[in-house]
Amino acid sequence: MALTQERKNEIIAQYRTHENDTGSPEVQVAVLTEQITTLNEHLRTHKKDHHSRRGLLKMVGQRRNLLTYLRNKDVTRYRQVVDKLGLRR
Repeated sequence: MALTQERKNEIIAQYRTHENDTGSPEVQVAVLTEQITTLNEHLRTHKKDHHSRRGLLKMVGQRRNLLTYLRNKDVTRYRQVVDKLGLRR
């Protein structure tokens, strides 16, 4: 259910803005999106897992806050991340 370290490193390498970047909003949004996707798959098979559903809602809220921050800070970076991740269709 949790991301493996290898998968997380792949995501960080793909979305980082510079060589040692691990905490930029783009990276955080990408990691949260991957976690949200895997948790969605889990909840499709385990419909009554309300504890995990609460965690999913917290992650969605956190991603939303990061995207709002990024949109207010730099609109072009926000649009690039949204397009790359396939959010906001």
